[in-house]
Amino acid sequence: MTTAELSSERVRRSRDVEHLVSGQATTDGAGVKLTRVLTQPLQQRLDPFLMLDAFGSDDPDDYIRGFPDHPHRGFETLTYMIAGRMLHRDSAGHEGLIETGGVQWMTAGSGLIHSEIPQQQEGRMEGFQLWLNLPGRDKMQPPWYRNFTAGELPGFTTAVGVAVRVIAGQSHGVGALVTREATAPLVLDLHLPAGARFEQGLPIEHNAFIYVYRGALEIGETRVESQRMAILANAADADGLIVTAPEPARALLVAGRPLREPIVQHGPFVMNNLAEIRQAVRDYEAGRMSG
Repeated sequence: MTTAELSSERVRRSRDVEHLVSGQATTDGAGVKLTRVLTQPLQQRLDPFLMLDAFGSDDPDDYIRGFPDHPHRGFETLTYMIAGRMLHRDSAGHEGLIETGGVQWMTAGSGLIHSEIPQQQEGRMEGFQLWLNLPGRDKMQPPWYRNFTAGELPGFTTAVGVAVRVIAGQSHGVGALVTREATAPLVLDLHLPAGARFEQGLPIEHNAFIYVYRGALEIGETRVESQRMAILANAADADGLIVTAPEPARALLVAGRPLREPIVQHGPFVMNNLAEIRQAVRDYEAGRMSG
């Protein structure tokens, strides 16, 4: 993290909260307990983002079996580990251990089979997985993978003590290690002390949300409690977001340029039409989804 002089990011008018979302408790993989915050009915509204899962438990029974081999095609995953250790392996030959504070980017593209298995028998496992859509022209690109340790992630601390990790995009002149031209994703992990204020410019046409995972935040007159996602309204006169922290808080701020393409999801496959989904299923069943 750096405390160097940062570029100005003054927001003239903050976006308002359009809607608060609680998420749905569910299980995935081999019984991993999680909360699905961004669900399928919200995909068009929050385009280009397809899903956000939040997981966190001190009970190994909630996570120990992990996510055995399963396929993906047509999108990217971004995994951010708040606490714990998870091993990724896939059929394209990639392998990486994501540890506390680390980030994993995986482009499924034309398809691969991967597993995500905890590398601990006890202790806390906590983090997030975000699904980012690919434009139709890129859905069949070769798979890609990159792992970043906590020490490799860029970040900064504002004058009022807000610590920011830049996972994707750019904030106050600090850029992430991965960018995407089509969707221009912004993903920030914000740690705010009590009484702090943070401003982030956002392009008017980008869809955005913030998920509070510790404490609480205030956006205008709306209080966003822990374990709540606030969908941020798109308004022609709102050039960004201003948040204040009535108590110590941590949150993920996510924004991106919508693709405005059809979204057809069938389990782990996300394409533009049913014919492409049927082809993905055939390719998987025939063993052709090996990266």
